[in-house]
This record gives sequence, structure tokens and C-alpha cells, in this order.
Amino acid sequence: MAPEESTEAVRLLPSFERRFLAARALRSFPWQSLEEKLRDSSGPELLLDILQKTVKHPLCVKHPPSVKYARCFLSELIRKPSGDSVTLSESTAIISHGTTGLVTWDAALYLAEWAMQNPAAFAHRTVLELGSGAGLTGLAICKTCHPSAYIFSDCHSCVLEQLRGNILLNGLSLEADVTDPARHPEHNTCNSESPRVTVAQLDWDVVTAPQLAAFQPDVVIAADVLYCPETVLSLVRVLQRLSACLKNQQAPDAYIAFTVRNPETCQLFTSELGIAGIPWEAVPHHDQKLFPYEEHSEMAILKLTL
Repeated sequence: MAPEESTEAVRLLPSFERRFLAARALRSFPWQSLEEKLRDSSGPELLLDILQKTVKHPLCVKHPPSVKYARCFLSELIRKPSGDSVTLSESTAIISHGTTGLVTWDAALYLAEWAMQNPAAFAHRTVLELGSGAGLTGLAICKTCHPSAYIFSDCHSCVLEQLRGNILLNGLSLEADVTDPARHPEHNTCNSESPRVTVAQLDWDVVTAPQLAAFQPDVVIAADVLYCPETVLSLVRVLQRLSACLKNQQAPDAYIAFTVRNPETCQLFTSELGIAGIPWEAVPHHDQKLFPYEEHSEMAILKLTL
């Protein structure tokens, strides 16, 4: 960054800092000046500096602003370099309607950050997400990683209803039939700008091998689904079925992201993977921090080969 560019960029930082600490309306921030600087200078460095002056400011770490305000701010900030944003409708309650799937959990944010830093893992591929919840991870992948098709899935009817609404809220079209890609040949090309998006009701305990085979995924992902031994065992069983029914095609990669709340639960997951014969390796921690979540929490992503 040239010295004059650096000086002008530094002038933006106090403006963002003062407004964010005062929780001013987002329209009052100097977004136009920021866009001009991003076109003329090193965007990532400037954006990281703004993050340090706002959501990562020591005062905000000690006394966090509302999650809604921080997420709206970050959505607007992300939109400047990418030209796009993700909008979500979600519950403010951790448990609502008997499910935890109506809110976005930290590992979903962590996996979304990793995906945006590693778009080649998803580009021009069919992605199956297990336990999509509110849909943030999948929406981020659909908008930034250029998959050819994306299958959101969950089992709870309230979650599926909210999920469909969030997909439409973000300008994506929903296809009716997840089992017949041949009906939508235009989405099988690498030149398609938007993926073929479908939503599937998928109960891990009762889904059959033929149902899983119909998805034909190249990549499988899941986030924050290792919260108790029962779900761990159900997840491993469905991964095992996927591996068995896809044995005649190239083995898909699976990325499972989770917050390490109980080391015994994580140990159970890796032990069950070993028993099922599913190889895994830990994905290195990434340095792309875009979303507000508890940074002191230990999060991890495992890459599995089905």
C-alpha cells in the first residue's frame, strides 16, 4: 500500500471505531469511502484493521454489542469486497419448538469462514449438508464457492420451514426434486452462476441407502452436530451408509466442524469413525475471522474420506 493510500485508509479507522462503539446506525458509516479505498488499495489489510477497531476492539470484547448489531455490521462489511451478503431469519432462543436448529451455532460460522478461504473444495461440485439448521454455512458456500448443486437437509419441520425461507430471502431458487439432476441440465455445467439448490427432510436414524445414493454428493459437510453421544452414533451411521452406497463413484470428502465442549464426545466420534473404517484428519486452523463468535472456544474441522 502506497504511503498516501495508507494515510487515507488510516483516517477511515477512527470513523468506523467511533460509530461502532457508539452503536450508531449502519447507514452513518463511511461505506462509500471504504469501497473507494478497497478498489485502490490492499483490501484484506484494511478490512482486518477495521475488524480490530470494531468487533475485536478491547471494549467490545469486554462489553459485546448485541449479536444482531454485530452481525448486521459484519454482513455490510463483508458485502464491500464480495459484492454480496447473507441474510438470516433465526430464533433468539437456544432451544425453540423442541430443536436447537433455529439458531446459528459457532461451528457453522467457523466452517463458513474456512469454506470462503478454501472455495476450491466446493467449486463445481454437489454438496450435501447434514443438519443445515438456519442455513448460514450453506448460504455462504452457495454465494462464494460456486458449487454446481447444494442440498440442505434437516429433520425438524420447523427448521426446514425456516431454512426454505432463508434460502429464498437470499435470492436463491429452490428446486422441487433433489433426486433427478438430469431434469436440470443447465446446472450441470461449470459456467452456471448459481447452484441448483434443494432442501431435503433427512432423519439420520431412518434414511435408507437408496435415498442417500440419490443425492450423489461430491462433498458432505456438517457443523455443530456432535453435541451428545446419541447424535454422534447417528451421524457415523449415516456417514457409513453414504460410504457404502457411493462405493462405485469417487469417494466424497466430508468436512465435520464442531466446538469442543466435551472432549469425551469428540473422542467418541473419532473412535466410532475408526470402527466404521472411515479415515480422517484434522484440518489446520484458519486465520480468516469474519463472524462474531466466542474466539476462546476451541473449534475444529475434521476431513473424512468416505
